[in-house]
Amino acid sequence: MNRPAPGPRRPGAASPRRFTYPEVGATRSPALPDGYHHLRHRTLVGHGRGAFEAAGAAVTTWRMHRASGARLRTDAVRAEPGVRVRVSVGAGPLQYGVPCEVVWTAYEERRTGFAYGTLTGHPESGEEAFVVEQLPDGSVWFTVTAFSRPARWYTRVAGPLVPVAQRWYARRLGRTVRRIARG
Repeated sequence: MNRPAPGPRRPGAASPRRFTYPEVGATRSPALPDGYHHLRHRTLVGHGRGAFEAAGAAVTTWRMHRASGARLRTDAVRAEPGVRVRVSVGAGPLQYGVPCEVVWTAYEERRTGFAYGTLTGHPESGEEAFVVEQLPDGSVWFTVTAFSRPARWYTRVAGPLVPVAQRWYARRLGRTVRRIARG
């Protein structure tokens, strides 16, 4: 079942952080919004129901992020709309965390995943989706779909290095999900 993005927050609710882009939920559709760098990366992770269930659970319970080397802080056990996460990379004083919020989820018979969007304080502006799908032939695929653009001076200065890093991370996530799906 697809779950919609949450409605507007109540005045004075939890945190003043807001989405940093207007196209919230746009990773659900094949056409991504103009004016952003687009990323689509697809990885074959296995075959059969067992691979699909393992991969889907790894994606939606944050295991994929943690097993890939990212640190993820959240109070939620699994991805649901409105759940906030802080994803960090690096070590010690060089650790850098970025705020995101889950905007949609899919818990379906042959498709499982979620997308999160950037919140105030994130160096990029946009959305990233992580979806596991089992095709009719039994093959199980993991797809990362994202659109983003710089939101800070240092990500603008980094220019073409940011999309290269994003592609590298998407490939790393694909390898991680494949390893988990294969047991």
